[in-house]
Amino acid sequence: MKLDSEYFDAIRVKGKRKTKGKAEPRRAEVCAWEGCNEPGSYKAPMGRDHEGQYLHFCVDHVRQYNKSYNYFSGLNDKDIQQHLKDSMTGHRPTWTMGHNGTAAGNGAKAASAARAKRWNSRMRDPFDLFPEEGGGRPQPRRPKVRSLEHKAFETLDLTDEASGEAIRTRYKQLVKQLHPDANGGDRGTEDKLREVIQAYKLLKQSGFC
Repeated sequence: MKLDSEYFDAIRVKGKRKTKGKAEPRRAEVCAWEGCNEPGSYKAPMGRDHEGQYLHFCVDHVRQYNKSYNYFSGLNDKDIQQHLKDSMTGHRPTWTMGHNGTAAGNGAKAASAARAKRWNSRMRDPFDLFPEEGGGRPQPRRPKVRSLEHKAFETLDLTDEASGEAIRTRYKQLVKQLHPDANGGDRGTEDKLREVIQAYKLLKQSGFC
């Protein structure tokens, strides 16, 4: 091919573009605390209904913010209980197992309800926050309090004479207080939460609740 061909005349070789200096570094966030101009190097969650969004604080103010942070602020006990229940399924919708709206006759409905109840009884409830339907379990004869059970009562901040209902109520309160979601994602209460869960499991296995 001849170098003076018309095809060579139509080709343009692009030279390297000159950059206009280095890219500017990303501007650091400023602490969101009113009146503070320190760098906001620490993230803190904005709160319920704003999941995935964060505020930026300096080290002193992020600690102060986390101390006063309450994920469940504005919710009543019923809503908090429902939120904790939904969190076990990742807040995905669930349906009652065995329900059949087109089943003919009361017998079929009763059988379906029985199957659903058996299934639900096997559903995992790690915190035992949700009592069974039908008035709860019958309470057995109260066993003797040994040293391990006494320590478990102390962990729940209860006396050895506390009833099964009092144990369950106190357990729910402590789980809500120590859950990371209720402490701005702070996992500093996880050890105490595990102690509470183990104490409750021991009392439950021993027949106190």
